[in-house]
Amino acid sequence: MVLSGKQAFVADIEQQHGQRLRRFLASRLRHSAADVEDLVQEVFLRLLRIDRHETIRSPESYLFMVAFHVLHQHLLRRAAVPETVEITEFINEIGSAPQDDPAALAETQQQLRDLQSVLQQLPAKAQAVLILHRRDGYSLEEIGKLLGFSRANAAKYLGKALLHCRQCLQDRG
Repeated sequence: MVLSGKQAFVADIEQQHGQRLRRFLASRLRHSAADVEDLVQEVFLRLLRIDRHETIRSPESYLFMVAFHVLHQHLLRRAAVPETVEITEFINEIGSAPQDDPAALAETQQQLRDLQSVLQQLPAKAQAVLILHRRDGYSLEEIGKLLGFSRANAAKYLGKALLHCRQCLQDRG
């Protein structure tokens, strides 16, 4: 198989610097090593998109600059995804309590009051976003349009609400 100029360029860079690139990314993604190969692939795909690869003076430096940008974008995307609180799991657990046991019923009622209290502590917008997203299944874009703000603000409110719920429910648990 004959490689085009771009493909040969990328294959050569991969052969010379691929292991260092993997170590570079792995050292910065300690808790998500599974993402390393995806990011390596993205780096090489971006290198394949370069029109005039022959003008690159230092392929190694260029490789790591592209890798840094790919890593930065990955970390930004990951930070933008709010951590989840398994409120649904919490509610299902409450709902599966035996109804014929007075002690379990009292505990279930207390847990529901605790959840209601946690939700009422939230600012109105955060509470609305959480309920629309988790209970009603709306996307962040739909919530933003419905409540009159951007998707980014909807994500911010959801993140704050989930963090608050996680902290309060862990403190009570």
